[in-house]
Amino acid sequence: MTSPRTTLSLVDTDPAELAVDAIVIGVHSQTGEQESGAPTGTLLLASGAESIAAAFDGKLTETLALLGATGGAGEVIKLATLGTVTAPVVAAVGLGPEPAGAAPAPETLRRAAGAAVRALAGAPRVALALPLPDDPDAPAALRAVAEGALLGGYRFAGYKTKPQPARREPVAEVLVAVPDAADAAAQAEIARAQAVTDAVRTSRDWVNTAPNELRPPAFAEAVAAAAREAGLGVEVLDEAALKAGGYGGIIAVGQGSEAPPRLVKLTYTPEGGGNGKRVALVGKGITFDTGGISIKPSQGMWEMKSDMAGAAAVGAAMLAVAALKPSVAVTGYLPMAENMPSGTSYRPGDVISMYSGKKVEVLNTDAEGRMILADAIARACEDGTDYLFETSTLTGGQVIALGKKIAGVMGTPELCERVRSAGEATGEPAWPMPLPDDVRKGMDSDVADVSQVNAGMDRAGHMLQGGVFLSEFVTEDVAWAHIDIAGPGYHSGEPTGYWTKGGTGVPVRTLLHLVDDVAANG
Repeated sequence: MTSPRTTLSLVDTDPAELAVDAIVIGVHSQTGEQESGAPTGTLLLASGAESIAAAFDGKLTETLALLGATGGAGEVIKLATLGTVTAPVVAAVGLGPEPAGAAPAPETLRRAAGAAVRALAGAPRVALALPLPDDPDAPAALRAVAEGALLGGYRFAGYKTKPQPARREPVAEVLVAVPDAADAAAQAEIARAQAVTDAVRTSRDWVNTAPNELRPPAFAEAVAAAAREAGLGVEVLDEAALKAGGYGGIIAVGQGSEAPPRLVKLTYTPEGGGNGKRVALVGKGITFDTGGISIKPSQGMWEMKSDMAGAAAVGAAMLAVAALKPSVAVTGYLPMAENMPSGTSYRPGDVISMYSGKKVEVLNTDAEGRMILADAIARACEDGTDYLFETSTLTGGQVIALGKKIAGVMGTPELCERVRSAGEATGEPAWPMPLPDDVRKGMDSDVADVSQVNAGMDRAGHMLQGGVFLSEFVTEDVAWAHIDIAGPGYHSGEPTGYWTKGGTGVPVRTLLHLVDDVAANG
C-alpha cells in the first residue's frame, strides 16, 4: 500500500507573487531586548519573509501576535491574506528564539517545514519562504527544509472503506523559495531529498501496513519487487533454502508460524567498482512479535507490527542507494520471521545451531530478534564486508535508557562515533553505549557456546545484552555498529515536526549518510 507522494521543486520568484494556495514564512520568538529595540515577547520575522511583510505594511507580526502566535518551535498560525499577496493564506511557523548571529539549525528548519506542510493539508500547492543561507556550498539548510516538507506531508493510505469528508488531502506540491532556482548544487539537493524521502516514506508504509497483510513471504515479495524495479541484485531464501543453508536462528524463530521465514539479500554494485570499500546493512524483520512461548502482555501488543522497522529501513535505504549511486558497494540483508506461539514454536531451553556454527541456548523466546540477526550478520561477514551497520527494534531497554527518540549504538568504538555523528547531521540522534565484560560473562551457558540473554541480570542492562550477543557473530576483521531503534522506530503519539503517527522511517537517513561517508572517506 503506497502513500500519496508529495513533489518538490525550487523557485526564485518573489514569494509575495507566487501563485500558490499558501505561503509559509518563519517567525522567531523574542525573549529579551533585541538590537532593534523590539520589546520582550514580540515576534521577529525570519529572513525570506521580507516581501510578505512589506505587503502587510509592517503589520504582519502584530496581526500574527493577535492570533496567538508566539514563535515557539513548530507552532503554525494561519492568516488569510485578503489579497495583500497572491497566495490566499500565509502560514507562520515558529522557529524558536533567533540564534545569535547564525541561521536556524538544520533540524529546526526540518521540523518547521514538516509541521507547516502537515498543517496545510487541503492546500494542493504550497510555497516555503524559510531562511536559507545564500551560500550554495552550504547545503544543510536546503536539504533540511526539503526533507521536512516531503516527510511532514506523509499520510499512510490506510484501510478506511468510507469517504472521510472532513479529512483534507495532504499537500501535493511544495515549492521552496531560493535565491537561484537554477543553481546546480541546489537542484542536486532537491533530487537527493526526493530520493531519500521516497525511501523514508516507503519504510513508513511497510511499518504501517497491517501485520496480516505483511507476513514474511509477503514482506519479502514486496521488498524484492521494489528492489528489482530499482535495479538492485535480489536473492530470496525461502524456508527450504534456509533449512538447507543452516540458518538455525531464523528457522527457530519462524517455525511457530504458518507463514514461513525468509532472508532477503539486496546488492548494489557501483560502476567501476567504486572506492573498493564494502558496506553491509542488516535489519531485523519480525513482521509481528507475540513473544512466542514467552508471550508478551496484551496491552500495546498491536504495535508489534513495527518489529520489522529495521528491515523496512534497510530495504528502503537500499532503494535510495540504487537511485543515488554512491561510489561504494552496499549489500542489504533482511531476515524475516513471525514470532508466534504454537505447537511448533521454539522453546526456552532449546539449543539452536546457528549459521555461524555456534550453539545458542534459548532462555527467552521473546529475545527473538537477536536470533535472526545473528544469522544475517554471520552471512554478511562470510560474504565479505568492511563495515557492517545493523539496525533493529531490539530491546525495551533502549527505551528505558534513552527514551523514544534517541537510538542506542554499540559495536566498534570508531564506527559508533560515526553513527552518532551521522545521527546528529540527519536529526536522528544516536548515543554510543558500552559492551561490558560482566554482561557477556553472565551469558555463558552450561550446555552451549552462549545463552541468548543474561539470566542473572534479568532486565538490567537489557539493551547491552542485545549488543553483546550480536557481537558474538561479527568476525574480528569487520568494523560494526548495532543501532537499537526500539523507541525511535515507531511514534505512537500525536504528529510532531516531520514525524507522523506510526512508522518514522528511522534510521533510513542515518544509513544513507553513513554510506555517503564511507563513499567519500573510506
